[in-house]
Amino acid sequence: MEEGFPNANGVEQSIRGMRTSEFCLHPAGDTPTSCRLFDAIQSLCIPVIVSDNIELPFEGMVDYSEFSVFVAVNDALRPNWLVGYLKSFSEEQKNKFQQNMAHVQSIFEYDNGHPGGIGPINPDGALNHIWKKAHQKLPMIKEAIVREKRKPPGVSIPLRCHCT
Repeated sequence: MEEGFPNANGVEQSIRGMRTSEFCLHPAGDTPTSCRLFDAIQSLCIPVIVSDNIELPFEGMVDYSEFSVFVAVNDALRPNWLVGYLKSFSEEQKNKFQQNMAHVQSIFEYDNGHPGGIGPINPDGALNHIWKKAHQKLPMIKEAIVREKRKPPGVSIPLRCHCT
């Protein structure tokens, strides 16, 4: 990396590092997810998701607990705890995580393999899953909008859905 931007050498090193690592750290950031998670899955590097409350892409369609490790922030901050915890996973457990991850890799692919992206999209790829997820959330969003419009002035109605 140079000045916060990846150069060609840094990108290659990052890809090589993920492909040769068993675990890839995915700390919570300022967005619900980042490319680190997608890159880890494509590299079959077991995501170590450090967050107390995170919304992951395609939840409800994908069971992340089958191929990811979830860690509370306070635990991750304890000296030496995380390394010890990750070392406690057996080779059999790690292999199972990677096998499960291989089954869902296509869901996290955005590239349809056509020059310039022009051509049919993968029916099991990320774009179709994004549309499915938006379709699932649409009724809850519409309900929240209607409820907000009809409430009496000065009354607060608690949200019943997470429409993020």
